[in-house]
Amino acid sequence: MEKVAISLEKIDLDYDEEADVLYISFGKPREAKDSVEVEDGVVYRIADNEVVGITITDFKTRTIKK
Repeated sequence: MEKVAISLEKIDLDYDEEADVLYISFGKPREAKDSVEVEDGVVYRIADNEVVGITITDFKTRTIKK
């Protein structure tokens, strides 16, 4: 994977409790042109060599301490 940047000037978090998915968006809303699954259930959404968001599935399950 080539290098990409992340804009941290604005971060939006949106959690869908029913689907147990966390959506993280960086900067102004933009449509992703590509996506990369960096690990099972963690997807980076990319536009113009910049990460515009991250989607994390099974978020609650991942964060509960065992």
